[in-house]
Amino acid sequence: MINLIDRRKVIVIGCGRLGSNIATKLSLEGENVIILDENLNAFRKLDDNFSGYSMSGNGSDLETLENAGIKDAKIIVITTENDNVNLYIAQLASLIYKVEQIYVRLNDTNKSILLENTNVKGIFPFDLSMKEFDRIRNEENQ
Repeated sequence: MINLIDRRKVIVIGCGRLGSNIATKLSLEGENVIILDENLNAFRKLDDNFSGYSMSGNGSDLETLENAGIKDAKIIVITTENDNVNLYIAQLASLIYKVEQIYVRLNDTNKSILLENTNVKGIFPFDLSMKEFDRIRNEENQ
């Protein structure tokens, strides 16, 4: 049984394939998840087992972030398609709201330099795909 007092507030920004799957996974693990997206149709990507909350709005807007509860958030996961928007939101979460754990999806691996000496961790789909390719190829060559 999940202890409601121990539940951490998690905000996921971007309800695409990655964001919706992360939100569902965390909600199934007992986290208090709010997923935010500008496009109402994006929420159809959420799994039927998602037990969190969905909220329509612009994740780079301070009022929207505050309405989503960023002041109490322990984790924020930013997965929009725009690297610059993701980095901006990550900086807001880190510098203004002091969120403890921040994860940001970046398509451009060269932007990893912008995360150095911060509490922001990058998720790089290209790197993950290359690692999986190498793993599969190595299995076949054994």
